[in-house]
Amino acid sequence: MSVSALSELTLSHFRSHLDTRIILDGRPVAIFGLNGAGKTNILEAISLLSPGRGMRGSKVGDMVRYPEEIGWKISTVLKTSNLTHKVEIRTGPNLNRLTSIDGKVTSQLALGELVKIIWLTPNMDRLWVDGPEVRRRFVDRITHSFIPRHAQEILSYEKAMRERNRLLKEASRNSDWYRALENQMAIAGAEIIKNRNITLTKLSLSMKSSQTSFPVADLSLINEEKDLNFFSADQFREVLEIKRSKDLYLGRTSVGPHKTDLKVQYKEKGIDAKYCSTGEQKALLISLILANARGLLREEGAPPIMLLDEVSAHLDYKRRQDLYEEISSLGAQAWMTGTDVDLFKEILNISQQFKVVDKNGKSSVLIQ
Repeated sequence: MSVSALSELTLSHFRSHLDTRIILDGRPVAIFGLNGAGKTNILEAISLLSPGRGMRGSKVGDMVRYPEEIGWKISTVLKTSNLTHKVEIRTGPNLNRLTSIDGKVTSQLALGELVKIIWLTPNMDRLWVDGPEVRRRFVDRITHSFIPRHAQEILSYEKAMRERNRLLKEASRNSDWYRALENQMAIAGAEIIKNRNITLTKLSLSMKSSQTSFPVADLSLINEEKDLNFFSADQFREVLEIKRSKDLYLGRTSVGPHKTDLKVQYKEKGIDAKYCSTGEQKALLISLILANARGLLREEGAPPIMLLDEVSAHLDYKRRQDLYEEISSLGAQAWMTGTDVDLFKEILNISQQFKVVDKNGKSSVLIQ
């Protein structure tokens, strides 16, 4: 099995970490400490090795350590297959984000091709009860892990839709402008629809073909336009034109992949996720994250780096043990946080442990 893991991580002036350096050996990583000590900040730093704003969705300036305010830097040594890369992410002069691989400035997308990172955070526990836009972002993040170009398709679609919405609000009747924008939306939108469908197929296959104690979920995409999930670009273009009069009245685009929702059912019980117990909802969420990891392992030949923040919340002893066994079988470098080392006792013999402590606003990492 190929390996995708960090062998070294250095944080400089990143949130509560002034000068943290962690040496790693590829095994799962258990990080424990009191609330507010700086555990999640470590996971957030790693999440920035993937395209986007990371697991918290923060702006670059929000991650600067105070009171110094001199900008932050994340340095890593990344091992992929038989290669080793030095990766650096830091703040630029205009509080932009600069990325370099082996000393050469590159794009976030290039880094995303090099390493796959997936995560689970406490905020995601509300996935089943929050609005559809939260579940769309969840699906799109998983889709991007399988199909990197998906992010660009979403950007293209949303840019064209914003322009179309502007024309609609202005009550413009210029058919040529509408047709040009609707063509862009149709091309990108059809790709978004296709990519999401491919991703749900991959997740379903991963869940159904694996021996796991976590629940199998029935997954589907739903939309007000019932047949949208099977539209080609030509079909979507035609629907946008048909809906133009209605959209002029509404002042916005009423149909498209931006209206899609994810429906998840606990297969064995036939219950929608939103009606499951808190523990069952957590188990379903973990099941999807594990399915994502197994799918990437099958396709890439290496498991992703997994960031599991406070993953033991709402999990009993048996569920924790099952999760750690899954992580072990994947061979993934999983970074897990918790308030007490006892939460990781089932995995202590196959993991590295670090305690994070805070003193006067500065986080320190202690090897256990």
